[in-house]
Amino acid sequence: MKKVIIALAFLPSALSLSAQKKMPAEVRVPMTPERWEVKAGTATFTEFKSKPAIQLLTQNNAVVVKDLNFTNGTVEFDWAPDGPNFAAFYFRRKDTLETECFYLRTHVEGVPNAMQAVQYAPYLDGINLWDLLPNYQGPADIKKNEWNHLKLVISGRRMLAYVNDMERPALVVPQLMGNTQSGALAFDGAGKIANLTIRPDQVSGLSPEPESDPTYNDPRYIRKWKISQPKDLPVGQEPFNVKAPELKEEWTGITAERLGIINITRLHGGTPRGARRLAWLKVKLKTPVAQTRRVELGFNDEIWIYINGISLYTDKNVFGTPASKPPLGRMSTDNAHFDLPLKAGENELLVGISNNFYGWGLIARLDNMEGIEVID
Repeated sequence: MKKVIIALAFLPSALSLSAQKKMPAEVRVPMTPERWEVKAGTATFTEFKSKPAIQLLTQNNAVVVKDLNFTNGTVEFDWAPDGPNFAAFYFRRKDTLETECFYLRTHVEGVPNAMQAVQYAPYLDGINLWDLLPNYQGPADIKKNEWNHLKLVISGRRMLAYVNDMERPALVVPQLMGNTQSGALAFDGAGKIANLTIRPDQVSGLSPEPESDPTYNDPRYIRKWKISQPKDLPVGQEPFNVKAPELKEEWTGITAERLGIINITRLHGGTPRGARRLAWLKVKLKTPVAQTRRVELGFNDEIWIYINGISLYTDKNVFGTPASKPPLGRMSTDNAHFDLPLKAGENELLVGISNNFYGWGLIARLDNMEGIEVID
């Protein structure tokens, strides 16, 4: 009986491999209702400037290509966005909560070298990590109500995105940050889509391995912390006090991702709209002599910092408010800086961090870590 069960367990994999071998070198998706999953009233099938197209009528109702599971390859299409803000392409889409996303910011049409014209961000637990990844954007010549030709080359953990210029990528993504490895293709944002073509596994030699982390050799980043479980923090309530709160938490380890990012969203998800949550991070730093170090800090959305039990620094970086830090309320070591007084021996750095908007996380970099140890 066990042998039969094992044989049957391997059968689907064998069939999948067989199906992959038979997959055509090129898949052209027709702009007809039978190949698209569309919510009633959100899209129509039409013709625009002599091209059969699917026209998206709303901003936030995604249309999904049916019967297609995409992993790696080249995706090309023509796009004529006409919405006021965004037009998005999703790939390796598991569902609305977990997907990779490349999108246009259509409001910068005609603005030379607008850094936010094209952007990449993963969705984790339904949260767009736009605010944690300010480096994943670039300029592009986008035209509204006109056909733009796009090509995305997706290979493992890397992506090149071309917009109108097929020689020079508008965006180079050195490491895709999503949780999904394969999934559907989808679009949202008002506009028209035409000539959707997929070439599975054709990646023009693009390596599937991520590019090296430019901070890899930099010891100044604090990369290992302990983190608590998040708790509700009602709006208007502050954990601030002169002395650090007495915490009886269950602590787990969290390690920095690319660029030194402590990505709390990946571990604990986002915060429901209208709510506010607080988590605590702590780390021990050991130094042979008393010294004061400069800390450059990136964070979203609010922080309360204590050193050796005493309040040291508090700040906010909330998008769309007067407390928004450069760049545009997104997380960067340009957000804040402060002096960190360390005594000889062990020091405990405690950080409270709250979230009520998009992703949340932390980047902490000292001006000099020479002789300073991070202790578990």
